Amino acid sequence: MTTRSCPCGLPEAYEACCGRYHSGAAAAPTAERLMRSRYCAFVRRDAAYLLRTWHPRTRPERIDLDPGTRWTGLEILDTTGGSAFHTTGTVTFRASYRGGSLHERSRFERVDGAWVYVDGDFPG
Repeated sequence: MTTRSCPCGLPEAYEACCGRYHSGAAAAPTAERLMRSRYCAFVRRDAAYLLRTWHPRTRPERIDLDPGTRWTGLEILDTTGGSAFHTTGTVTFRASYRGGSLHERSRFERVDGAWVYVDGDFPG
């Protein structure tokens, strides 16, 4: 990853990649892109974006992000659905941080045409 590439792991610069979703200039077109942008929001400690892209049915009132967590990489392991032709999708990923990693299968749905995070589980 170069210093100019987006923290989500794609080669584009942050502004052209997840930055446009974070700013509200564009909406993530797929569940995977939303997942990547949410990972990037954790890296950048953008709690407002995380809440905005969380399904109203499962969204917490607030999120407390640990300023000591240093996210170091994202690996997409599997996706199902989640394209422009779907209303639901899942993304299985491993997010690494200094000292460990988080393995999750996240569920996404469309609400008013926009992808949102519903919930996730932790496969064995």
